[in-house]
Amino acid sequence: MFRDITTLLKDPVGLRTTINEIVARYKHLKIDKVAGIESRGFIVGSPVAYELGVGFVPIRKRGKLPAETVGRDYQLEYGTDRIEMHVDAIQKGERVLLVDDLIATGGTAEAAVKLIEDMGGIVVECCFVIDLPDIGGRARLEKHGHKVFALCEFEGE
Repeated sequence: MFRDITTLLKDPVGLRTTINEIVARYKHLKIDKVAGIESRGFIVGSPVAYELGVGFVPIRKRGKLPAETVGRDYQLEYGTDRIEMHVDAIQKGERVLLVDDLIATGGTAEAAVKLIEDMGGIVVECCFVIDLPDIGGRARLEKHGHKVFALCEFEGE
């Protein structure tokens, strides 16, 4: 079954509640930037960054950003892909909240964490709207010592 947040996004109460719940979790922590993974991570991450009063960093697929980039390749079940961000997006020592809509296998999120760390950033936590625990992405990130938070989870079928 395909899981998706578009029905949540179209509902004004659902969208506001989602953003407010995430902001409430992080408003008392020191966060310098919010990084969002293309593309639904932009939809959630941008208002979170705005409410926290910090900058937003888009993490995009290869070739989508206009300025000089750094990237990280990662494995897909059928090959490899690459995510990138601008070379000046994160400064050494900045505390970064990584945001996306959903955690499934964790491959893209793990690559994003490594990319942030490559730039000298410190990932405070990986935040998702939905966790699919049966697929193992959360466990994958936690196995490498990363903190993970999700607003809700959906198991199996």
